[in-house]
Amino acid sequence: MSIARLYTGDDGQSHIEEMSADSHPELASLQSTTGIVFRTFEPGYFSDWHTAPRRQFVITLEGEVEIGLGDGTLHRFGPGHAMLAEDLSGKGHTTRAVGDKPRVTATVPLSG
Repeated sequence: MSIARLYTGDDGQSHIEEMSADSHPELASLQSTTGIVFRTFEPGYFSDWHTAPRRQFVITLEGEVEIGLGDGTLHRFGPGHAMLAEDLSGKGHTTRAVGDKPRVTATVPLSG
């Protein structure tokens, strides 16, 4: 299992790191959540620079997403990918639904 973590570095920029249950055993433990939201984004949907509104897992169920970072890199993720979004401050990131299918997500806000 691999999960990408989107976080704010000491430089105020968003960064992505890969996490696994081996390196982060807390991923295999029950975590407190506040609910779940399903959303659909049409191909081409673009959200300009923003931070995560809260710590949350965003799981792509269908379609693809491209995450843009301040260093100019683009990271593409597809169905089944989980992202722990916790870049709550700084410049943030961009989000674009790419490909020819809508992107369907399940967002799970974390409590505590």
